[in-house]
Amino acid sequence: MKSLPFLILFLAAIAAGDNSSYVPRDYILLDCGSSGQNKDQDGRTWNGDTGSKYAPSWLNSVSSQAPNQDSSVPQCPYLTARVFTSPFTYTFPLGAGRKYVRLYFYPSNYSNHEGADAFFSVTAGPITLLQNFSAYQTAAALNMDYLIREFSVNVSSAGLNLTFTPSKNYSNSYAFINGIEIVSMPDMFSTGNPLLVSGGTPIPYPIPDDWAMETVYRLNVGGQAISPSGDSGLYRSWADDSLYIYGAAFGVTYGADPNVTIQYPTTLPEYIAPVDVYSTARSMGPDPTVNRNYNLTWILSVDNGFYYLVRFHFCEIQYPITKVNQRVFDIYLNNQTAQEEADVIAWSGGIGVPVYEDYVVLTSGSGTTDLWVALHPDLKTKPEYFDAILNGMEVFKLQDGKNNLAGPNPDLPPQPDFEPDKIFNKKSNFNSTPVIVGGVVGGAAAIIGLGFLLLFLCKRKKKKGKDAAGTSDGPSGWLPLSLYENSHSAASAKTNTTGSYASSLPSNLCRHFSFAEIEAATNKFDEALLLGVGGFGKVYRGEFDDGTEVAIKRGNPMSEQGVHEFQTEIEMLSKLRHRHLVSLIGYCEENREMILVYDYMAHGTLREHLYKTQKPPLPWKQRLEICIGAARGLHYLHTGAKHTIIHRDVKTTNILLDDKWVAKVSDFGLSKTGPTLDNTHVSTVVKGSFGYLDPEYFRRQQLTEKSDVYSFGVVLFEVICARPALNQNLPKEQVSLAEWALHCQKKGILDQIIDPYLKGKIAPQCFKKFAETAEKCVSDHGIDRPATGDVLWNLEFALQLQVSAEEVGDLMADGIISDVDGGPVMMDGKKDVDDPSMESRTTTVTSTSTMSMGDRSIISEDSEGLTPSAVFSQIMNPKGR
Repeated sequence: MKSLPFLILFLAAIAAGDNSSYVPRDYILLDCGSSGQNKDQDGRTWNGDTGSKYAPSWLNSVSSQAPNQDSSVPQCPYLTARVFTSPFTYTFPLGAGRKYVRLYFYPSNYSNHEGADAFFSVTAGPITLLQNFSAYQTAAALNMDYLIREFSVNVSSAGLNLTFTPSKNYSNSYAFINGIEIVSMPDMFSTGNPLLVSGGTPIPYPIPDDWAMETVYRLNVGGQAISPSGDSGLYRSWADDSLYIYGAAFGVTYGADPNVTIQYPTTLPEYIAPVDVYSTARSMGPDPTVNRNYNLTWILSVDNGFYYLVRFHFCEIQYPITKVNQRVFDIYLNNQTAQEEADVIAWSGGIGVPVYEDYVVLTSGSGTTDLWVALHPDLKTKPEYFDAILNGMEVFKLQDGKNNLAGPNPDLPPQPDFEPDKIFNKKSNFNSTPVIVGGVVGGAAAIIGLGFLLLFLCKRKKKKGKDAAGTSDGPSGWLPLSLYENSHSAASAKTNTTGSYASSLPSNLCRHFSFAEIEAATNKFDEALLLGVGGFGKVYRGEFDDGTEVAIKRGNPMSEQGVHEFQTEIEMLSKLRHRHLVSLIGYCEENREMILVYDYMAHGTLREHLYKTQKPPLPWKQRLEICIGAARGLHYLHTGAKHTIIHRDVKTTNILLDDKWVAKVSDFGLSKTGPTLDNTHVSTVVKGSFGYLDPEYFRRQQLTEKSDVYSFGVVLFEVICARPALNQNLPKEQVSLAEWALHCQKKGILDQIIDPYLKGKIAPQCFKKFAETAEKCVSDHGIDRPATGDVLWNLEFALQLQVSAEEVGDLMADGIISDVDGGPVMMDGKKDVDDPSMESRTTTVTSTSTMSMGDRSIISEDSEGLTPSAVFSQIMNPKGR
């Protein structure tokens, strides 16, 4: 029997070396501030640190409990905390090798300490993990309830000392920790051969064995989030990647073919990534023509000044991709070539066989930046399929030369102009009402799935001295792995978020409807009342008991757009009132729903009346009036509100028409306050809709009002040509309406591509003025585009030219006047379009009109005098818009 312990150890060693599993030598779950044992939502047992061998003395610490814990926050390990007013060290006797160190924070008031006073640093031996870290500020800025930071450190045989030190830079500062997790991990980094991507030919960049890392992103590409319990042995969280996808070009997702079994090669241990990661994928789609013309792109916010290791996981899981040179693609990091002629089959050796590739990229400067990851078919090798594929992606921050991994805290938004205490019921006591709303259910996908829940109703402000070019809409300090720790799907995360979000909505700004009222108005969401489906969810026609007709937009819990857009829409439209902006009546957030109630727009969207419709075509004069109305709405946003507001998603589906055909700009989910007087632009992540996106904004990530002007120029061409902004079925040069129409305009043949219904019905000078206006709007550089006030003036002038020409035509038809000048009345081929006599005649007629076009403050008569909140932001991902 004496040999039994040896046999057990031997079998355990075999299991640990088995390719199918990993058994960590060290596995510690420390529930700080508590005693005894507690289980978390994954069923894992945490041990309290009271009296623990890991802390030799408690003289400089106290155990405390959060006085008021949000219902979305798991009790273990967040219910209690260990609080330190001077440096304190946990000592963990560990075996040598790499360890995951996960730190759990729930910012709250603990004992007699205010949550906002917690500024501290955390070191792991010689490595600085966090510096002057504020869990309160980070959670408030990112609208998280709780935070998880994951690090990978190499531990010597002496074990690991984890030290928490209150910052000396802040009065009343203290440190706290709710939970500490330490898990042994295999060395998954020094054995590879990553390539450094620096603009030239990538060169090898080996990772030293003793370097520490921080996990920034861990994405299950094309699949759902994977909780720690689904990643046996290492307890990692994998997030759904969909909300990091740039724009609407999100490709297609799919699972493994039923006849394909994931088979790890002998050179690739299964712990590199779980089977679930390799069993799903995202590719560009089946259309080679479309794939040639776009990149499959992810945008990831990271701290500047660090090297990042980017690991791509690949596995071909669908027939017929079984041979070399069937699917070959290029990989780009920050617009630099990382890999040409990537061929998963060539790398792995066959279908169903996983493989991964590592690359290193450097970011420079301070603050934050966006890491762009893009895939594009490689055309040089002439593969069978013009496509690309990705199954998983991880991004790790590498320590700098000073043994540092710490980045800055994200900026707190400034206080809004209008009574935030009244809106949020926010007291001086941090926990009297939970300040951080939104049920975060664990790990980094919360950044993905939840977007940014607005905590304060005001725009983010850059830190003094911060380089404007380095800012973005994302957090200035990314929040790794605050994701689906306790959720098994992205859907559940979004559902939980919706449910816990309700408490923050400002009922004093617009009407709050009960869910029962909404159900009654829509006959329990009868599909017969369905008006349409958008990125946020379905839109129903409804009628309340008093006979009021409304449009009811019901958020889809599976939508990529969610809580943030919900909040932004309410705050925006509750504070803005204008004849040419859609009116928000109220909202409902009961039963984990996100429902918005608007005035009913009887004639739907502008696009519904232009193409792919059974509705009769709109007369030209009516189209002009609609464009003028939309321009008035935009002009008000840019100049008439308290702060400049940039819509960022101007398109024909976001211009609605009421029962009197009055145009109203709608959908403010991407809206953002414009630059201050001291700045010319706002540096931000690119958001918007393909086909309408300002190319200068796309290139430079610098947003101005001229970005809206470009989008509106596309709308003008869409109105006169009656075709989509993008049409992939057309020849390549005609796919983009903006590019094709601009080409035709410069060639003088724009009249050949206009809506056939309009031919012969547009006065030549009106056509000329309208076309010139649209042309200037879509100029490549913003400085060459007109302001919205000028666009509005030109459109009204074009309308007057049309009206005057029609009046002259009527007089001629009635024989009251003769065509003494021989000039044209309509563009019907009978007259000379460039007849100089026409402009003088129409100008004379226009001068007698009662309309004043010289007054640029046109919108003032439509405003009800309300000023907007200073806060607008955008969702993490614009997909589906």
